[in-house]
Amino acid sequence: MRAMLRFHAVAAFLAAAVVATAHASAAFPKICTLRPLGAGRDDTDQVEAAIARCGHFGTTIFEPGEYNITRKMTWDLAYSRVDLHGYLSFQPDIEYWLNANNTYRVIFIQNQASWFVITGHDFVIDAHSKGGINGNGQPWWSYFATRTRKDGDGRPVAFTLSKVTRGVVKDFRIEAQPFWCNAVADSREVIYDGMYCNATNQDAAFAGQNIVPNTDGINTYRSDKITLLHWDITCGDDCLAIKGNSTNIVAKDITCRGGNGIAFGSLGQYVQFNDIVDHVLLEDLKLLRLDPQVQPNLVSGVYLKSWTGTVHGSPPTGGGGGGGFVSNVVTKNVLLDRVSRPIHLYQTNGGHSSDAPSKLQFSNLTFLEWTGTSQGSLLVDIECSPAAPCPNMRFKDVNITVVNGTTPTYKCVNVVSETGLPGK
Repeated sequence: MRAMLRFHAVAAFLAAAVVATAHASAAFPKICTLRPLGAGRDDTDQVEAAIARCGHFGTTIFEPGEYNITRKMTWDLAYSRVDLHGYLSFQPDIEYWLNANNTYRVIFIQNQASWFVITGHDFVIDAHSKGGINGNGQPWWSYFATRTRKDGDGRPVAFTLSKVTRGVVKDFRIEAQPFWCNAVADSREVIYDGMYCNATNQDAAFAGQNIVPNTDGINTYRSDKITLLHWDITCGDDCLAIKGNSTNIVAKDITCRGGNGIAFGSLGQYVQFNDIVDHVLLEDLKLLRLDPQVQPNLVSGVYLKSWTGTVHGSPPTGGGGGGGFVSNVVTKNVLLDRVSRPIHLYQTNGGHSSDAPSKLQFSNLTFLEWTGTSQGSLLVDIECSPAAPCPNMRFKDVNITVVNGTTPTYKCVNVVSETGLPGK
């Protein structure tokens, strides 16, 4: 109960911050209005000029249409508002963007690239459900379908918030992200109210395959008091990914279409750091299976993972041995549509059978009001590290049906205490 009260207090605080930020941005009469220059013309200069003039103590209005963006771009916003009625269309010059000089590396974890970064404080970006980003991802997906993908290889995150305080992103659409749809890093008191991400392969040559991996809806990292409301994510990977040092996270009304499910991790990749994830509420979740010709995967409802205690190579592609903890996580009112394994926790990511066990501990995890269907009979698979057994695994009203009618099974390894599972 205390955890739920704390979550609601955080949500109320952030809702008040939205109102305060909106009033602050409305108080400044400076206005910049943009129109797209037209097909084949580069809008980057006019966009940057408008933000430079009105991004502090002003309002920037993008009229409908597509704005062609050809180079990396940062918006530094303070006490301001952006009304984005059109799309920022990032041109799919793959070789150009893969050059590390042409993107930012503001996300420390896995050295990920970003082509568009928002920083600053006390701002509202409202896309009115009519605008946002066109990532032109199909050429990227088809290109990498026959090439090796690696973390940190330069595929750009579509929309990155870095070092933001009291920011609001509202009714924002991202079409065809090449890589992660969103990332929020080193930020606090941020609200995303209405987010749509759609990574759907249209290349018939790859029908029935998942050629859109790594198109996560969002990755949170080193951030506090982040609220995600009313999200609709179609992807081939993690719908949401809660990464290290994410605290006081609230996500409500989240629809995930295809992919791997909602992830915690991976954690413990960096031996020199502790990853702490504390106080997370995920509520009103739907995980829906797509036509397998469009996206064959729907792996988990919620899964949690850490690296082992042994270091194999170095990040971004290797690592392990990091410590920390995950605690006070509540998942509530979750509807599943034929997932492969509804609830899964494992601590062997990137490891080998001879590795030292992870010392990162999971505790105080609560799973409430889960319904729907699973393709596999193993509904709950909690496999904790012997070096950090898991206390206080709580289940209540978990009523998931196995689609082929077989008897459900449940697995708990190195779990100190558990309540609510049949026969446990």
